[in-house]
Amino acid sequence: MIWDLDFALLLFMIICAIAAITVRDLLHAAVILAAYSLIMTVLWSEMNAVDVAFTEAVVGAGVTTVLFIAAIARTERSSSD
Repeated sequence: MIWDLDFALLLFMIICAIAAITVRDLLHAAVILAAYSLIMTVLWSEMNAVDVAFTEAVVGAGVTTVLFIAAIARTERSSSD
């Protein structure tokens, strides 16, 4: 394992997690969660868990993000926050 890479990935994951819960726009939150999932994919593959990394990439970054964006696109905004 490369400790500098692990530390950088942990730092980016924490930044993405905090940004996802503090951002006010739902579309931005969905994109940030996709980035979080991609960072998790890199972390899993760096730990030689390629099957888990592939599943995380397909489900976490792929399907879930598409479903979030589709759900956000079908809603209408009622406030101007």
